[in-house]
Amino acid sequence: MAEAENPIERTIEVPVEAAGQRLDQFIAAQLEGVSRSRVQMLMDQGDVLVNGEREKPSLKLRGGESIAITGEPRPTPLKATAEDIPLDVVFEDKDLAVVNKPAGMMVHAGSGQNEDARSRGTLVNALLYRFKKLSATGGDLRPGIVHRLDKDTSGLIVVAKNDRTHAALGEMFSSRLMKKTYIALVQGAVVRPKGTINAPVSRDPVRRTRMTTQPNENARSAVSHYEVIRRISCRFGKFTLVQVRIETGRTHQIRVHMASIGHPVIGDTLYGGAGQLTDQVASQAAPSKAARRKLDPEKLRLGRNFLHAAKLEFTHPTTGKVLKLEAPLPEQLLQFLEMLEPGAVVPVSK
Repeated sequence: MAEAENPIERTIEVPVEAAGQRLDQFIAAQLEGVSRSRVQMLMDQGDVLVNGEREKPSLKLRGGESIAITGEPRPTPLKATAEDIPLDVVFEDKDLAVVNKPAGMMVHAGSGQNEDARSRGTLVNALLYRFKKLSATGGDLRPGIVHRLDKDTSGLIVVAKNDRTHAALGEMFSSRLMKKTYIALVQGAVVRPKGTINAPVSRDPVRRTRMTTQPNENARSAVSHYEVIRRISCRFGKFTLVQVRIETGRTHQIRVHMASIGHPVIGDTLYGGAGQLTDQVASQAAPSKAARRKLDPEKLRLGRNFLHAAKLEFTHPTTGKVLKLEAPLPEQLLQFLEMLEPGAVVPVSK
């Protein structure tokens, strides 16, 4: 006898006390280690049936329903694969490499995406093609990766080619011996010429894609030192170009720290940064609200975070030589600054 085309992996009977719960929330709570987004993906694929019918994730349960899951709740574990993707290698020897990552590239595959998007086009894939062999400390998904940069952040990232180097670099990060300096354009006029933000960072308990500086028992120490490079006042508003040196490397650290003092990074809509800038002078010149609505003032859109890992300084774990490496601001960021303040000279480090 032939097997069914979609064999039932699991059947769940909904108890009466679950009445009123959303379908996707209920299922995620029943399947250990399975996220709500994964449940919704299964539903989109038709792999979740309620009393034999497809339903929306938002369906309110009444109790007594029979839920059949016909797909595998847990996706197949990802493994990085080599891809021929150009790399800007700033430094390389037999033990390590330092790469200038472009914005828009994920460091490694992520579980929250569909199968193709989460396994293609990553920095790890490009590294495997270029270097062939990397440290195995990070496992099959993150070979060679000692630290990370956000997808929409560009700049320098260190890669370990062997486990011994990986361990030594990891210890440097833990001991705060790796000097990391970023350039960011933030909203508003930062008043103090320099300052330190010492605010522990933790996962936002409500919006899980965000981090927060609100007090939390799971918060980890985070220290950022900023220094003003240039203040900009133009028809699009007031902005400040800052250099930020971080002692720690918490997830979204600079983004959440700058937002916490009222100056989110331009383009960082997750933390309140503007995704689009509008010519305020033209808008304010209109004599009435009705006239402003008819205007089409010039708009600027960056399409990424204005955050760039510009400098790395550390002692090579094998040779003992101090490496001081820099990556200038990408052309996209330079052009954006030029549109805000034409003709200005842009220092990328001090």
